[in-house]
Amino acid sequence: MHHTFFDTPVVNILLRGVALLWLKTTGWKVEGSLPPQAAKAVVIAAPHTSNWDLPYMLVCAFALRMNIYWIGKKSIFKFPFKTLMMWMGGIPVDRAKASNMVAASAEALTAARGPLQLVVPPEATRAKTRVWKTGFYYIAVTAKVPILMTYLDYSRRTGGIGPLFWPTGDIEKDMPAIRAFYAPFKGKYPDQFHAAENE
Repeated sequence: MHHTFFDTPVVNILLRGVALLWLKTTGWKVEGSLPPQAAKAVVIAAPHTSNWDLPYMLVCAFALRMNIYWIGKKSIFKFPFKTLMMWMGGIPVDRAKASNMVAASAEALTAARGPLQLVVPPEATRAKTRVWKTGFYYIAVTAKVPILMTYLDYSRRTGGIGPLFWPTGDIEKDMPAIRAFYAPFKGKYPDQFHAAENE
């Protein structure tokens, strides 16, 4: 994986200070802590209803001392922002050619020498949707890593880390339990989030 500002010496310390100041200034707080078993994990980022989710996710990640990478659509990595977006942990994905994304993501997790939390939004879009993509689940199963359930709750101005979920490989059994965890949380635009059936 490429280097990011999460693993850049000195810069990561300075940016964590900025993140904590921003949280305090905006009235947001973080809950939970990164469990040792999640040094390598697939991270669910939900609800995802606004462009503001990305900066708040990054701020909360710094506050919680995470080392995240996140998957984004290729169009947001255009010049002149590509280098910056990748330094922020972004991984561009062409959705039209994403058939091997699960295998490639699982391989990157397995090969990583240090901590790596890969953020995969299950909704895959900010628009209202009743369908959750299941790529995050199969990445975790293939890489044999846990799923870390993180959240942004705009109603309480809180970002946090929930429980670890170890997928059994039985998606019909596991997905209802995962979605149930997210049911209470409100995105910036609550009507656009629905912890619904998977695809």
